[in-house]
Amino acid sequence: MGAPRRPVRRSVLQQAFEEMRFGVTRTLNLRTSLPTASEAAQRVEKWLRQHQVQQSGEVLVITGRGNNSEGGIAVVREATLRVLYEQRRKGVVDRFAEHNAGAFVVTLAPFKSMFEAASRRREHTSLPAPASPATLAALDEHTRELLRALADRSLDALGVRDRQPFVVAEMLRLFGSLAATVGTGADREQQLRQAITVAMSEYD
Repeated sequence: MGAPRRPVRRSVLQQAFEEMRFGVTRTLNLRTSLPTASEAAQRVEKWLRQHQVQQSGEVLVITGRGNNSEGGIAVVREATLRVLYEQRRKGVVDRFAEHNAGAFVVTLAPFKSMFEAASRRREHTSLPAPASPATLAALDEHTRELLRALADRSLDALGVRDRQPFVVAEMLRLFGSLAATVGTGADREQQLRQAITVAMSEYD
């Protein structure tokens, strides 16, 4: 008679199920890197914006329970929760729920929701500053054409009939929003075009 099999630890089994459901690319594990509250908030916001562009749908953010935190306060979890509420208000997050005491399942909003939320709440000034290049003139002509087409769709959705006086301002606003979702590498303009294309597909 063989030796009895050891029970699989619940945390290991749970991790296996999470990896099957979300995969590595749709999981942000903050528990392994032990960031500060500020670092966690910045990582979560940037990561959520990037996955909204990628149309990832449902993602998992693992914060840990904070059992080893000073005073037993789960600072990373609380910082993440604040970001989730803020990004829901800004149209990046559609909804979120507690997966367990140390993780959140997040459903991302359609990409155009971010633009519509900013327009409704007049939050243009609170959007992240555009990444370099700082002017539309520095962008490739094809990128500018795509950005103008997106601005036309955005203004149409807002019910603006005489678009001409507002097109440039809308292009700048959209550029500022989109720039926060792309990296800073040599291919950032290509990433920007991809983000514009995704946004336009949601208006069509």
